[in-house]
Amino acid sequence: MGLVGAEIIGGGLLLGTYTPKLDDKGRLILPAKFRPRLASGLVMTRGQERCLFLMPMDEFSRIYEQMRQAPVTNRAARDYLRLMLSGASDEVPDKQGRISIPSVLRAYAGLDREVAVIGAGTRVEIWDLAAWETYLGSHEAAYSETAEEIFPGLAF
Repeated sequence: MGLVGAEIIGGGLLLGTYTPKLDDKGRLILPAKFRPRLASGLVMTRGQERCLFLMPMDEFSRIYEQMRQAPVTNRAARDYLRLMLSGASDEVPDKQGRISIPSVLRAYAGLDREVAVIGAGTRVEIWDLAAWETYLGSHEAAYSETAEEIFPGLAF
């Protein structure tokens, strides 16, 4: 499993990028540093930009409770919940830290063998490796320019 750089810090923050491979059965071995946070169970679902989101069960429950607050009369909220929940799969990693990625989610994210596993704070994203590299290449240039615009007052 290739490591670009990662660690888990305070409270189980998920960070870094890994480049494992899916096996022939569509299983992924979770990066060792992510396993403690995900060991008791996770929810896998469609993410944005054709990646998958993996969230620890408590984080998924927190987000779901926020989404549930939207009125059922709001069509956009209904549509979002349908798409997110219809593809969701709850998983518990096996003793080797493996999870099975359902074929519908592999198809959605275009996953074949080479993947990028990204720690994104409170969630993990799984990308097709080529799609991740394309995304990264097209967004890195604007990264430093947008920090102030998106997060006013953010200082490093």
